[in-house]
Amino acid sequence: MLEHLPPAEAVELAAVAEQHGFSGTMASDRFQPWVPAQGEAPFVWNVLAAIGQRTTSDLGPGSIAPTVRMHPAVVAQASATLAAMHPHRHWLGLGAGEALDDHVTGQYWPEAPQRINRLFEAIEVIRKLFASGLSGRDVKHDGEFFRLETARLWTMPETAPPILVATAGPVTAKRAGRSADGLIAIGAPHEQLARLVQRFDEGAREAGKDPASTSKVLQLHLAWAPSRDQALANALRLWPNGAMSFPKGDIRSPFEFAQIARLVRPEDLAERMTVSDDPDVHRAAIQRALDLGFDRVYLHNAGPNQREFLEVFGREVLPGLRR
Repeated sequence: MLEHLPPAEAVELAAVAEQHGFSGTMASDRFQPWVPAQGEAPFVWNVLAAIGQRTTSDLGPGSIAPTVRMHPAVVAQASATLAAMHPHRHWLGLGAGEALDDHVTGQYWPEAPQRINRLFEAIEVIRKLFASGLSGRDVKHDGEFFRLETARLWTMPETAPPILVATAGPVTAKRAGRSADGLIAIGAPHEQLARLVQRFDEGAREAGKDPASTSKVLQLHLAWAPSRDQALANALRLWPNGAMSFPKGDIRSPFEFAQIARLVRPEDLAERMTVSDDPDVHRAAIQRALDLGFDRVYLHNAGPNQREFLEVFGREVLPGLRR
């Protein structure tokens, strides 16, 4: 989570993670941190490009909003370039976005249904541009929200990056199953995650796709430290937004989030992230996610102890997981 990692440190930690047995990197796209205590918000594309030079496994943003702050044409070009630099490693994670990041350009901030409609039209634009790069032909688009004028991508990998849609809503998950190559879910109660997978698979079948051929990815937030008290303190200070179960897409300022965070209680974290000093407790939580059908689980440890976390989980958690 680039919200609380300076860019050079994030790049170094991705390399350390791979050394300890982790097999991929998801980096968050933020213009601002959720709360001021997190303290960072580097540009995700720069960080991913540098991570690609230091690692050999998969990498992608989880997730970019190609709707307001960034036009889908810009996102398509950035993604294609990253994929050309690191063949067969990059996937493109997309989402509907939050006002926290996207209001900064001063444009109208749409209601949630329109944000979702914009997302799926943006996917259509990005796919057109990926196709233009592969075919060498210009494309146009004149839709409800976006336009392209005689455009093509001139730098393109041999195959287009897969597109994954991040969502916490079952209706959007089903729509993603029809339109995208994969799903990104964010840590939530077990029943909610199971429903997202089910609805995504339904959408894939409706589009004539085999759900087994799609990607189902989970971004799992956790807090680990040598003591549970320290893990809990880290989570409350650096990831209080993880305990907020209400929609957060319309809040514009980290300082507003900080005010709301004063209401967060330790018990609010219980269903949304695992807080423990016991690696076996974390291993069991990750295994439950794998058992739901997720093929990749990206772990975010809320705390300043990132190197220690990577070493301990690489040694005591990853070897015990089964697909």
